Amino acid sequence: MLILDESASTDAKYGGDPADRSIESLLDAGVILVDKPRGPTSHQLTAWAREMLGIQRLGHGGTLDPFATGLLTMMCGKATRLTEMVLTGDKRYLALLRFGRDVSEEELNEVLENLTGEIYNVPPLESAVKVRVRTREIREMPLLETESESRLAAITITCNAGTYIRTLARDIGLILDTTCELLELHRDQTGSFDQSHACTMQQLTDAIFLWREHEDDRALRRLIAPVEAILTHLPRIVVKDGAVAAISHGAALARPGVVSLDEGIERGELVVLESLKGEAVALAETNSAASKIASMEHGEVARPKVVLMQAGIYPQTWSKD
Repeated sequence: MLILDESASTDAKYGGDPADRSIESLLDAGVILVDKPRGPTSHQLTAWAREMLGIQRLGHGGTLDPFATGLLTMMCGKATRLTEMVLTGDKRYLALLRFGRDVSEEELNEVLENLTGEIYNVPPLESAVKVRVRTREIREMPLLETESESRLAAITITCNAGTYIRTLARDIGLILDTTCELLELHRDQTGSFDQSHACTMQQLTDAIFLWREHEDDRALRRLIAPVEAILTHLPRIVVKDGAVAAISHGAALARPGVVSLDEGIERGELVVLESLKGEAVALAETNSAASKIASMEHGEVARPKVVLMQAGIYPQTWSKD
């Protein structure tokens, strides 16, 4: 981080550590990671959670097919604004494949290696999105295990968001000149989240019951992460209390309001504007690179695209005249 104002301090009377937020605040801007079971759609699970929590705004990112299991990210309140903008991190899947003929480990490894990198990935006909040719990046695709008698193979796939694994399985079969059926699919990583962050729908149901019926929110607080949890991969600009108040009203960030920033920030980059207490104030687009910002004395540094902090949490320090 480039420190531009070592003397900056924050007033403890306003705002607070994201980890100490109330249930109400978390439901206004929080994230729930659910371990989706096989059967229901991602939309159905989200609708059930929305009804149980009694909130109007609860969306999900990274849809899983009904037969697939694993990590499903649900976003509460203001966090839903980040669905398309932020939940684009890599995904990791465990896939179980069944082939129409005997396939040796050697030839399967060769195919997996050839399909690692940039590939064409067309959505299957049953997909809800428009069928068109596009490219996706397969980061890694190691073979985990094979069972020759059943013609089964288990592989791990680390890839771009939006990669259709069913299409990938079909392509593996085409290259091997046989059928390749995707029997099971489990997502165990999405962006910066892994399986250890997830809860089951039963655990979520029980936590909501304790909160609703017994006024005990301890379990539910452990299952809802503050919105900052899905922003950890973005570069940061830390701002002063006065700038927090202005930005929460939609104002641009000016150079005098900057405390520190990631030194690798480029012009036009999406960044998190963060308070000295670690609160996400807004997502913004920078007007200049970090090196230029450091040399500036005045002028606009970044313009908010999505304001996350409610106005009024920090007092305004400017005149209304």
